Amino acid sequence: MTAESTVASPAEHQRVPKRAVSVLAPRGPAAGRRGTPGRGTRRPRRTSPAPLWLVDGGAVLLGALVLPAPHRHPLVVALLALGVLGLNRRAALYGTSAVPGPLDELPAVCGRIAVAWAAVVALSPLRSLPLAVLVTAVAMHCAVACGGRAAVHGLRRRTLRRRPCPALVVGPLSTARLVSAALLRQPDCGVRPVGLVADDPEVLGGAENEPELPVLTTALEARRALVQNGVRTVLVVGAATRVEKDAVLRALAGHGCVLWELDADSPSYGMGGQLRGAGHLAGFSRRLLRPQGGRRFGGAGKRTLDVVFSGSLLVLTGPVLLVCALVLRAMDGPGVVFRQERIGKDGRPFTMLKLRTHRPASAHEAATRWSVADDQDMSRFCHFLRRTSLDELLQLWNVFRGDMSLVGPRPERPYFVAKFSQAHPGYPARHRMRTGITGLAQINGLRGDTSIEDRCRYDNAYIDNWSLWQDICILLRTAAQFVRPTGS
Repeated sequence: MTAESTVASPAEHQRVPKRAVSVLAPRGPAAGRRGTPGRGTRRPRRTSPAPLWLVDGGAVLLGALVLPAPHRHPLVVALLALGVLGLNRRAALYGTSAVPGPLDELPAVCGRIAVAWAAVVALSPLRSLPLAVLVTAVAMHCAVACGGRAAVHGLRRRTLRRRPCPALVVGPLSTARLVSAALLRQPDCGVRPVGLVADDPEVLGGAENEPELPVLTTALEARRALVQNGVRTVLVVGAATRVEKDAVLRALAGHGCVLWELDADSPSYGMGGQLRGAGHLAGFSRRLLRPQGGRRFGGAGKRTLDVVFSGSLLVLTGPVLLVCALVLRAMDGPGVVFRQERIGKDGRPFTMLKLRTHRPASAHEAATRWSVADDQDMSRFCHFLRRTSLDELLQLWNVFRGDMSLVGPRPERPYFVAKFSQAHPGYPARHRMRTGITGLAQINGLRGDTSIEDRCRYDNAYIDNWSLWQDICILLRTAAQFVRPTGS
């Protein structure tokens, strides 16, 4: 059965009358010039990571000077430099969108220096040197690197205090006003809000003695403010803003803006501190954000894993699927494959495949009935298929085709997507990633008739902290639970 193809919108946005939008005049030589957007104003230069590269390279040379002259072979020094720079680059220690404190980077920098030295010592004649000499060289390297990086960050911090980065704040108007007022009260934070991107420009009134920022309601107005003010920073606030403003955020990111998500509502008790680029801005927890539709969540590695594993499993489980299909055909007649419309990545519908274990009375029942796991009309063999999840094996073909992934939030029918999106603000954010056969929620027992709120929280935590290794761990835990009679 195929469910209805029309998805009800979770919430219709109210249209507001357009009004003239004033944008704060940019500071600097371009201020006061008028003309078409993009002319008469120059975007500020991007902060270059070159000083950090130079500091780390110089630290390698000074650390190598501690070694006895016969052991200062250029090849050894070059390998050490490549190792340190490569490890630091992989850890995003050359990013320029955040300015860490003097001690914030110390563990990461010193740890990677130690790893690089250990690898070079193990693979070169340096292993014959006394331990005291090697420890002194590593200590010198760490001291110079940390001191030099602290000096570079301190210079950047002073520059930001003198000339804070103009920023747009995107989110619900009340929350955006709260965040912008807090940032304006903290000029040393290095960010100066110049406009609010929100849906309700008629709600007026800011904090007393603080300037009222213009409210931008369309992508065109946001782009005009971006060009006129040289905006490079966008602050995203509000739990559902990433989904509601996805088109605007993608447009801003396409113009070179760095997107930060600020936790303005409650303390962050999750794993946000482990995310790349995490930190705080004027006391608000923040992390780097990429708009939906980007390649952050998966990319080539995840798709390669999906194709290899799903193709291999289709071959290995082919005989099992054939036997199950023949038994179903003999017991229940033709139509052993069940096709149902589900909602996938970015809200796009697709047809999901399963072995048929239940025959709905109508298309409406197929689209709106929540669970049939305890249906008394189901045969014992069908109950067995559902308990062991063998009826889900056909979804490997959906994975191989690219409709789904092996690991990701479970796809749901259009009726329930609309219903759950209205009841749970974070539910639409699950569709940032391709849906999956299994996921973090499922291996934590959230299958069948369980809490949607809990599923939503686990699914979004999985997406926010995605890694290929996490996918492999979830697959291994799923394999261990495969025959556990939990139902679906």
